[in-house]
Amino acid sequence: MPIYEFHCEECNKDFEHLVLIASAVDGLTCKHCNSPNIKKMISTTSNQPAKGAAIPAGALSGCSSSSGFS
Repeated sequence: MPIYEFHCEECNKDFEHLVLIASAVDGLTCKHCNSPNIKKMISTTSNQPAKGAAIPAGALSGCSSSSGFS
């Protein structure tokens, strides 16, 4: 379930909304002032492995395999 970020053009505040289905954003209003004048923002994603998950070999390309410690 994606979390979308929005910006309200009326009160100039940002807020997040958990979306179960894409049509759930239809008719959405600002959580702060209830204005329908909102814009969906482009957000960055976080692709982190689940806790305890193994990281595949080569996934950290560009990273040095040595820690620098002797």
